[in-house]
Amino acid sequence: MKTSLQNFAFILLFGALLLGCKEQVKEQETSQPNIVLFLVDDMGWQDTSVPFWNKRTPFNDLYRTPNMERLAAEGMKFTQAYATPVCSPTRISLITGMNAARHRVTNWTLHKNAIQPMENNHQTLGFPKWNTNGINPQNNRDSLAVYATPFPQILKDAGYFTVHTGKAHFGAIGTPGENPLNLGFDVNIAGHAAGAPESYYGMQNFGNGKKGKEIWAVPGLEKYHGKDIFLTEALTQEALQKLDSKPDQKPFFLYMAHYAVHTPIMGDPRFVQGYLDKGLDSTEAKYASMVEGMDKSLGDIMDYLEEKQLTENTIILFMSDNGGLSAVARGGEPHTHNKPLASGKGSIYEGGIREPMLVKWPGKTTPGSVTNTPVIIEDFFPTILEMAGVENPEVVQMVDGQSFTSLLQGDDISADNRPFFWHYPNEWGPEGPGIDAFSAIRLGDWKLIYFHKNQQMELYNIKEDIGETQNKVGEHPEKVEELANILMEHLNAVDAQMPFDKATGEQIPWPNATQP
Repeated sequence: MKTSLQNFAFILLFGALLLGCKEQVKEQETSQPNIVLFLVDDMGWQDTSVPFWNKRTPFNDLYRTPNMERLAAEGMKFTQAYATPVCSPTRISLITGMNAARHRVTNWTLHKNAIQPMENNHQTLGFPKWNTNGINPQNNRDSLAVYATPFPQILKDAGYFTVHTGKAHFGAIGTPGENPLNLGFDVNIAGHAAGAPESYYGMQNFGNGKKGKEIWAVPGLEKYHGKDIFLTEALTQEALQKLDSKPDQKPFFLYMAHYAVHTPIMGDPRFVQGYLDKGLDSTEAKYASMVEGMDKSLGDIMDYLEEKQLTENTIILFMSDNGGLSAVARGGEPHTHNKPLASGKGSIYEGGIREPMLVKWPGKTTPGSVTNTPVIIEDFFPTILEMAGVENPEVVQMVDGQSFTSLLQGDDISADNRPFFWHYPNEWGPEGPGIDAFSAIRLGDWKLIYFHKNQQMELYNIKEDIGETQNKVGEHPEKVEELANILMEHLNAVDAQMPFDKATGEQIPWPNATQP
């Protein structure tokens, strides 16, 4: 009898220990934070009611983005966040942590092995064969793709359920990088090679069935075809449904990469009338409605997290992939839609590269906090992995980005000694201020731009002259020399490509080889 009681007690004790171990494992599994990366396409620094400057502007009073306001109130606002001037370079830097000069996907991708037609047709410059095929996660010797380990794959290997939603634009048609499922995502919703939708309207099947436009038709949303729904809303609904189906105990990474607010500018019927009532012309009213529709998506995701009691264990990062479109397709005067910033998408001036950025990291970021420390798109790679608790990940590429987690936790970090680099040995197409082939550096308050076509330099003090109206090249030759040398050293170190002069066949000189 005593032996039976002892055995029974042992069984109870063993069961309790086993249950405790399971609970401990469960706690460890759920301690990893969920992560939402909300990336908007072509959204300008001021396409929001949240001011990212030291004062409000008329643009901040024009747009309605209450959920961005909500996120800013709950997290940290970055006033000097940078990307590249066009989409694919930013997206490749984002998922590889590499600077664009290093990964060489320096222009937007679409067709395999082909540089863009406007590059072939440039009057004075010949352009290098950049990595037109985008990212290649497989070591299959594609000479026109960057071989790299994307961070979604690292998260997936660390136990995350990874969901891609919306615009991909990581690789050319017919390459591995075309499909987000090859980049570490468990689920791909509507992502493919093209960087814009043929239509935002479900009633138009998002462009499917339109002869000659097959490349641009948004894939995988057939259940919404013929329905009165805007693309932004359809993508949001699909993303949240996929989160509902995720495996138990797995943290999730949701990459919410909207096609909005990229062209074609098509009004979101839910919001457009309010902007027409404000007196905006038809194009600008449609554009503003697309911004508000994007903001509603952000709010829907935040509401979902609250309803599922996931708010306290979910990080939200908000960013745009390049400056706001201003050179073409907009209403009003070109190159003015990002004032006081100069120019817009495609330009090396601040209007082309400075982005709205917000981050909420529960328990880490102080609600309503602001940082003026500059960060750049490749910094997201090490930051997100650090947030996820991934230490020393194995990657095949050299990572240029630096984690900004310390900023999020309130550390005051000086950026005076950290240079930021941009390199675009390419042709975008539209004309406008700062829209050209260039290399550039920002160090502290100073920004130096080297334009390849005329081999001229421009120097600006961004702190004093945010609109880049006063070229200081003649006044500060020592600063020009200092920055040009640092820029040249970086371009040499990453084996950057340069255009060549069609008339002479000679490569455009490096920055320090040219007198301003």
